[in-house]
Amino acid sequence: MSQKVMTTLCENAVAPRFDMTTEVMISSIGADGRIEKNRTIVLAHASAEDLCQLISKEGIEVVICNGIEEEFFEYLTWKKVRVLDSVMGSWEHALNLFAQGKLKAGSILFDRPERKSHG
Repeated sequence: MSQKVMTTLCENAVAPRFDMTTEVMISSIGADGRIEKNRTIVLAHASAEDLCQLISKEGIEVVICNGIEEEFFEYLTWKKVRVLDSVMGSWEHALNLFAQGKLKAGSILFDRPERKSHG
């Protein structure tokens, strides 16, 4: 059975703030960890309340986001939605790690440039 995952978006990255999100990716992840389908939704305006309503309406089981206020985190977890917050970096990288069972709350997924040694 597939799992429905919502990732908050800001261009190609996980949106920095849940309450300021105007675009989301809804993905279906198969039991085998394969991403079966992605669907982008553009919201009319930024609203954490509207986003929570969309999560309930769509039957979302997991939310991947960055900054989320405590009241919305608590509400979603009370509704049995798993929230992986403080995720920074590419939404695609985050979703792929989630599908592999490797994404954790607090994951920072930016590539670091290699440092040159002085000497």
